[in-house]
Amino acid sequence: MNKENILSELLYSLKDGILKNWYPLILDEESGGYFSNIGYDWKVLPEQDKMIVTQARHVWTLSKVTPFLDEKIFRDYAYHGYRFLKSKMWDNEYGGFYQMRNRAGEMSDYNGYFDEKRMYGNAYGIFALAALYELTGDNEVLNFAKEAFGWLENNSADKKDNGYFQFLTRKGIPYNKSSEYKTKASDAVEVGYKDQNSSIHLLEAYTELYNIWKSPELYERLKNILFLIRDVITTEKGYLNLFFDDKWNPVSFRNAPEEIRKKNYGLDHVSFGHDYETAFLMLEASHALGLKNDITTLKKAKKMIDHAIENGWDNSNGGFFDEGYYFEENGKSRERDKCEIIKDTKVWWAQAEGLNALLLFSKIFPGEKKYYELFLQLWDYIKKYLIDHENGDWYWGSLEKEPFYIAEPKGTIWKGTYHTGRALMNCIKMLADENFELMKTNDEFKKGKGHFDEFIKHWQKVAGI
Repeated sequence: MNKENILSELLYSLKDGILKNWYPLILDEESGGYFSNIGYDWKVLPEQDKMIVTQARHVWTLSKVTPFLDEKIFRDYAYHGYRFLKSKMWDNEYGGFYQMRNRAGEMSDYNGYFDEKRMYGNAYGIFALAALYELTGDNEVLNFAKEAFGWLENNSADKKDNGYFQFLTRKGIPYNKSSEYKTKASDAVEVGYKDQNSSIHLLEAYTELYNIWKSPELYERLKNILFLIRDVITTEKGYLNLFFDDKWNPVSFRNAPEEIRKKNYGLDHVSFGHDYETAFLMLEASHALGLKNDITTLKKAKKMIDHAIENGWDNSNGGFFDEGYYFEENGKSRERDKCEIIKDTKVWWAQAEGLNALLLFSKIFPGEKKYYELFLQLWDYIKKYLIDHENGDWYWGSLEKEPFYIAEPKGTIWKGTYHTGRALMNCIKMLADENFELMKTNDEFKKGKGHFDEFIKHWQKVAGI
């Protein structure tokens, strides 16, 4: 397939398959914010609790797609979500974003969150505000972003052992398994650990914020979290350890009995999607920081995507598997350097992030043809098994592996337009040339492509290309 056809498919998938179905359908005109739960056939479902992560991701996507497509209505939709973040998701008494609210923006017992807060959710709040300010130049939005940054640093940052505490009470007090406070939330098994997922998305949020606010304190905090992820959280093999204790010792059950090991796979496995997503986010952060000739970050990022390709790519049907594992029995590897697949499903977000990562590395390392070849294979796989050609958008999971997703909801508190939107926008920018329609008609798109081209050229130079 030639590049022009791929570009046409990517743009159609973004505009007609995703954006036209989601917006303005999910705008909750009565209570504010966005509806979370949407049926496979685009019916708004009865239960509508609202999580800061979902609400913020919609604000981010809408802020980014406004200049990308030069459609100002998306700006209005982004402000609609912003008003809910400010008036309902933010705690005006103690500061910080609540993790969960009900439809009206009041306390919710959904998944046991009540009025608790998470570093992960607050990171996404900052992420959204930074993107909205970049779009609008609205100082109220910028000041809100600065306030959210200050709250997170004052309450979540571990000044003693580095990193950030994920679990916080309403008052912003971190708690662990020995604390008097006991959570009833669905993520309680993770209490007391530091983790890669909240860390990489804080990296993402601080990168977005630093792009519009050159604070010296933010610079140091962004650089710190980049190096922490690169040098501590990421292993030498090229994958992320998922959870750590306060002293940054990895949580592992590899030598535990099989029953216990399987029970704790959620805390201890290889998540291929997070690995190559993080590879992109690290390059983005290093570039934003202006680090010169950062070959260390580039080598580690390349190792991460190469590890995912070698160990997580389905050579038979295409696509990235969800989870792998390095088994150890009696202290010895079952097979030297062999990562075994323990979950062969293929979730939507990991395939979307794979598109972005594969195409990016094909640009940085044009001599290594595998990246572009796999990008083409992955796009074919997505069209065949993940895109709903009848109803629009993407299924949660690949129909090759989990065909029941054909009738499952398109939207949940964990599924929106962020992963697919970013991947498609980035891929379009990387493939577009002077003959592409948006290059001819939209100066903002042309400007955004120019920034992305400069980003790629920077890393080509670091790579010696």
